[in-house]
Amino acid sequence: MSAASELDRLISIMVRLRDPETGCPWDKVQTHATIAPFAIEEAYEVMDAIARNDDQALPDELGDLLLQVVYQARIGEEEGRFDFATIAKTIADKMVRRHPHVFGDAALDPDLWERNKAAERASKSEYGALAGIAPALPALIRAEKIGKRASRVGFDWGTPEEVIDKIGEELEEVRAELPEASRDRLEDEIGDVLFTVANLARKLGLDPEACLRRGNDKFTRRFQAMEHNLARTGKSLADQKLETMEALWQQVKRELAAEQPS
Repeated sequence: MSAASELDRLISIMVRLRDPETGCPWDKVQTHATIAPFAIEEAYEVMDAIARNDDQALPDELGDLLLQVVYQARIGEEEGRFDFATIAKTIADKMVRRHPHVFGDAALDPDLWERNKAAERASKSEYGALAGIAPALPALIRAEKIGKRASRVGFDWGTPEEVIDKIGEELEEVRAELPEASRDRLEDEIGDVLFTVANLARKLGLDPEACLRRGNDKFTRRFQAMEHNLARTGKSLADQKLETMEALWQQVKRELAAEQPS
């Protein structure tokens, strides 16, 4: 088995699936736009397998992600615009161009990557420090990228403590909107809070998306532990008063903390 032969096989399978006469009814009617969301979903499943150190699931999830590239390439080829070879050549050329210290005789230049990216954006008539940040990125990831780009030109907080102070200011602005409860204004102000929190993570050298995933996982473990504890006595959370649920929450926090390795 070789990578090249298996890739050729996968591309051939996609040709069969997209055949107008004998292909799969679902596959052959898809477009760039209709299958685009699946690429995002598959990328997150790859991230999940990596986070779980699941070496059995990872090849499968990476295969699902590769399929999305092959799928898009086939649609492009059918429309006479590009094919898989075009995609592979484009990224290969880009990697060689961005690594002259590896593929040429240039000395290592830590700033070369960003200069090359800036030049590539300029060639596409994308100018400015924030050019090229895709609007379709998940909002938390986009916030971190925007903050990082702004920081490169000196528009940034000096210390994490200053960002924390700014979060406090933004929360007060949310509080000020509460009496009126304008949906539009609340959305705007809460957006400011989330943007600033994302940049606090960046200032601390953390990935805000990873931080939120960790928070989601922690809440899920605690909530499910509450449900499990009640189910053993034939009860459910929906039947409990808020005070009881808070007491149960504190209990499972202690129990789960005790299970953590010291």
